[in-house]
Amino acid sequence: MSITSLHSGASALSALNTSLDVTANNLANVNTAGFKSSRVNFQDLLYVEKTQPGIENATGQRTPTGQYVGLGVKVAGTQLDFAEGSPVRSDRPYDVAISGHGFFRVNVQESLGNGGEAYTRDGQFTLNNERQLVLTTDTGRKLFDDITVPENATNVRIDQNGRVTATIQGQAEPQEVGDITVAVFVNPAGLKQIGENLFAETAASGPPITGVPGTENFGQLLQGVYESSNVDPTRELIELIRTQRAFEMNSQTIRAADESLRTVANLRR
Repeated sequence: MSITSLHSGASALSALNTSLDVTANNLANVNTAGFKSSRVNFQDLLYVEKTQPGIENATGQRTPTGQYVGLGVKVAGTQLDFAEGSPVRSDRPYDVAISGHGFFRVNVQESLGNGGEAYTRDGQFTLNNERQLVLTTDTGRKLFDDITVPENATNVRIDQNGRVTATIQGQAEPQEVGDITVAVFVNPAGLKQIGENLFAETAASGPPITGVPGTENFGQLLQGVYESSNVDPTRELIELIRTQRAFEMNSQTIRAADESLRTVANLRR
């Protein structure tokens, strides 16, 4: 019946609208440092079974196929792409990029992250009024490792293993200020997006595994560099075109179903 076609077409338009929203968000964040793009995964809905495969027909033979009519499509979920973005050299002493696996750990409210901890690939840091290392966002999230640079410190260095040192006036040798640790997850695609370029732990992601950068499975740190967005504008624009064309085709399906229903409604005339 044309009613089924209408519902299938309507489900497609709803799912494609979600896909369009995700693509628009990816393109909007093409210049957001450390941003990770998402893609929409689709899945088909239930099927109306009109004939089972393998039943015996009038001639005593087993039918090789059945007869099923699908009821449309829905969005199964959005999947994060954690491919590394291109490194951008800024030569700013507090900009840090992770080359490899890992996330920076920052402080958030308990309501946002388990244990007041969230995770990000955004390595654009600066100092706040207390000379603590914080993100350069409007909220100024502080590093979970609590790195405080002394007031009379110069020539701050961050090595590939996260060791932060600074030259103190009057002292010949650089002094250690602190250590930056990173976290990895068994399933990073299961992290929860909470805004501000931050992710929070979920049951799907598993608990964070923290460690020293540049050891085992943890990526090493690069000072004076930050990671750019991993959004590929060309791919996103192609996806946008595909979504538009699919939207148009499903609109045609609804229009055809409407014409069929109009024909049936006019049979009594």
